[in-house]
Amino acid sequence: MPADPAELLPAESVLSLEEYLEMHAAVGHRTRYEILYRLVHSGEMSPTELEAVLEVDDSTLQYHLNKLVSVGLAEKRKRTDRGQDGLYTYYRATVYGTVTLTEGVDDLIQGEQAFESMYDSAADSAR
Repeated sequence: MPADPAELLPAESVLSLEEYLEMHAAVGHRTRYEILYRLVHSGEMSPTELEAVLEVDDSTLQYHLNKLVSVGLAEKRKRTDRGQDGLYTYYRATVYGTVTLTEGVDDLIQGEQAFESMYDSAADSAR
């Protein structure tokens, strides 16, 4: 085990340890977790769609979306849709966002039953 956790990263790592930690800290906020959850499991969404499902106001949503974008968990895209004037803005999870959610928080939540049975069996053997 290395003395410095940063040494766990590959020599050619794209991100620094601080950047990985910022990603995990960002998804640790309930609103940002819910936004990322929606983007990962529902696909790209517009701010209007996110506001509706999360029941948050525009300024709160924009604040949290900006944080997710700044740490690399989500990306903001603009495209022109047929039948619509101008650009359509939407957000989608990045690869880092998907992995952070599905192999991080979601795994912990889904693993709760396994953790429970481990603790239950430890309590049983202590009796």
